[in-house]
Amino acid sequence: MHFEVGESGRLLLRDGDSTLAEYIYAPSDATVESPRPYFLLRTRQGVEVTAYRPDDHVWHKGLSLALPNVGPHNFWGGPTYVRDQGYVQLPNNGSQVHTAFVASDTPIADAAAGLARVDEILDWRSQDGDPVLTEQRILTARAVGDDAWALTWRSALVNVSPDPLAFGSPTSKGRENAGYAGIFWRGASGWTGGAILGPGGDAGDAACGEPGPWLAFVAPDSSAGVLALAATPADSPWFARSAEYAGLSPAPFFTDETVVEPGGTVVLSAAFIIGGADVASLAATVGANLVAELRAVPDAEPTPATTAPDAEPRGAETDRDAELEGAAPVPDAELRGTETHRGAEPPVADPDPDAAFHPDRADTDPAPAAEDSAPADHPEESA
Repeated sequence: MHFEVGESGRLLLRDGDSTLAEYIYAPSDATVESPRPYFLLRTRQGVEVTAYRPDDHVWHKGLSLALPNVGPHNFWGGPTYVRDQGYVQLPNNGSQVHTAFVASDTPIADAAAGLARVDEILDWRSQDGDPVLTEQRILTARAVGDDAWALTWRSALVNVSPDPLAFGSPTSKGRENAGYAGIFWRGASGWTGGAILGPGGDAGDAACGEPGPWLAFVAPDSSAGVLALAATPADSPWFARSAEYAGLSPAPFFTDETVVEPGGTVVLSAAFIIGGADVASLAATVGANLVAELRAVPDAEPTPATTAPDAEPRGAETDRDAELEGAAPVPDAELRGTETHRGAEPPVADPDPDAAFHPDRADTDPAPAAEDSAPADHPEESA
């Protein structure tokens, strides 16, 4: 399993001849959709498990880190919930901008563990382009047995604005049971009405707002399932929906806001296992190990936002003699996977990997960058 270069602005996660995921790190989305990198995912059997720009909420895109309330900024997309006013489309839709890929500080251990890994630096900017946050993001992927695979996500966010930033949600602003904010998975449209499972069994939509170590979502036809596990904080509430649409996210700012002072850091991390209808059975074993791994990552100062932009990523086939110095920028953005050899040429991507990868998405063209997309027809349901 390894990452390689796709068309401009995206990486492909390869499992032999199959593509398990696309990571779109340089999207061309409309401002109102709060542009940010995102994953589109499928099982090892080829079942799509994420939605892309669904009709109900076009700012929902696969798996992404989306935060609706960071001080005055909206990094979720669409309108902002305002206390006593409801949803209002404000000029506050920020963006997450890819700055550089950097070298893993544990390349040998990553290879020994069979990890495909991406380390990335991002700038979070206001709608006016002012710096708000810098982020150090670590993404890993690995096989889980013969039928499943796992993705971990860790983001360390540093407040680089001059003011304290309150991280919150629509619920912290007054809307009942709508505490969405975090590493958010939006399931494929055909998954609406699927089962939400927790440690106590069938949890359903009642899991929304409740704390717990994990939740799993199983497609209505039992063709696949996704297990989500919270790593930080330990007892995070969950945002969970099935009746309206398929969605799961650890939601640490569901009810209470967290204020981060200038120069302060907040860390969000989660693990996801993509497998069959029995994926919840992996929570106590593989899932627990993934959570322990994420919690063991030491805190480190993110690379400054002035890091030079990288060149086109080279993929997982890299020269082992390349020097790796912590978080130093990687020449040509070398991405460490598990399939490495000396002197390899960049892998050639499919001519159009996107065309065959998104049967579920609402349209086949990327979101327009020049014009803002319209908010939802029912802004009171803008989650």
